[in-house]
Amino acid sequence: MQIPHDTRRALDVVVALVNTAAEADQPDGLSDVSALRGFVQEYAISDVGELGARDLAGVRTVRGKFAQVFAAPTARAAAVLINELVATAGTTPQLTDHDGYDWHVHYFAPGASVGDHLAADGGMALAFIVVSGETERLRRCEAPDCRRAFVDLSRNRSRRYCDSRTCGNRLHVAAYRARRKSEQEEVVHGGEQQQGADHRQ
Repeated sequence: MQIPHDTRRALDVVVALVNTAAEADQPDGLSDVSALRGFVQEYAISDVGELGARDLAGVRTVRGKFAQVFAAPTARAAAVLINELVATAGTTPQLTDHDGYDWHVHYFAPGASVGDHLAADGGMALAFIVVSGETERLRRCEAPDCRRAFVDLSRNRSRRYCDSRTCGNRLHVAAYRARRKSEQEEVVHGGEQQQGADHRQ
């Protein structure tokens, strides 16, 4: 699947934002304004001014909307959510080549809040996925103790885990151990049955 660089980058930010949400064993990654500043810096989100409590609330709301897109049962349901996102953000496409990047499109309006910025650029990146007929690539990790969001960019749409080196390996090791335990129990159980048969003879 061919994805333009700026769209791929926006999808990375969407996934990272969704994965900041609190889970059973993970605190909220956007617990305060300082954490939001860290997120903005880590993902080099441009044109962001001074951040405050209103920005934090706005970004958390956008995060929830993005999570709903990942959970949408159909492309139509995802499209409804995305349309609401980009409309609320006041999307204003404009070409830019800031900070040494080649020409690309920003969808957020000049002076937009960081929440609207993320909603516009992330919403349009998700729209690209819907238009491409690839909504099934928006997934959650199948590891039962993970459920992190990711975009499956594998050629045959076969990726099951957010990270095959951690969640994937962990699940494979657990499955292997379960098989070994089952095999050992069968050997022990089979031996006990044989001893019982020998006693009855």
